[in-house]
Amino acid sequence: MGGWAIAVHGGVGVDPNLPLERQEQAKLLLTRCLNIGISALHSSLPAIDVVELVVRELKSDPLFNSGRGSALTEKGTVEMEASIMDGHGRRCGAVSGVTTVKSPMKS
Repeated sequence: MGGWAIAVHGGVGVDPNLPLERQEQAKLLLTRCLNIGISALHSSLPAIDVVELVVRELKSDPLFNSGRGSALTEKGTVEMEASIMDGHGRRCGAVSGVTTVKSPMKS
């Protein structure tokens, strides 16, 4: 019998030096992303689409250092990398140094 599992993370973890309120906001964001993924899997959305959906939600929030909250380059610009892998079809794709695309994994 097949099944699924889902896990989300916002990088290396919640910085213990962050104020407790920010730590709680981070946990709530990760929980929201997890619940979006669970709902999408329950609605039979293909796993690869669930991954993209969850990561897009995570990156839309400036709380973590990705997407909207990106760390800036020395020149003060945002450069993003993205990759996605489909284990079932053994396919993957990646981009690097993207500056003009809002969600590089989707594009």
